[in-house]
Amino acid sequence: MMQIFLTRIFSFSPGVVEVEERAKVVSYDWKLHGVNTESINFDTAKGKVILINYWATWCPPCIAEMPSLQNLYNDYKDKVVFLFVTTDDDPEINKFMKNKSYYYPIYRSLSEHPKPFVSKTIPATYLINKKGDIIIDKVGAADWDSSKVRQTIDALLEE
Repeated sequence: MMQIFLTRIFSFSPGVVEVEERAKVVSYDWKLHGVNTESINFDTAKGKVILINYWATWCPPCIAEMPSLQNLYNDYKDKVVFLFVTTDDDPEINKFMKNKSYYYPIYRSLSEHPKPFVSKTIPATYLINKKGDIIIDKVGAADWDSSKVRQTIDALLEE
């Protein structure tokens, strides 16, 4: 039963936010501890296409969308800044990543999250263009490996 439910909520591609309703990244001052990668400050991503995903190892909808996010990361890791942000502890994260054979970059926030990234619900995913406009703002699981998402990212990379 759970598998059917997850497949149903998961079969949707996230929608693009209408231009006039798009929020903007207010500040790029955000320190991130790299769990399985280098620690960074978010300001290094300014002017780039960014995908931020808030998730946890204990969250079934997060786990459901992870294969599609890994596929997206595989194809766009050299062009898009991917930030997978969690509050989980390193041992839990490392075990989860190893068991699932995932290798995207995991971060923990070391300072206040910049606005508007303040969702209390996970998963929460944001796709941001080079100007800092939030193009996709999705709470809940989605299929990130869809042609619609890929076309959106390709268009943002060409801007």
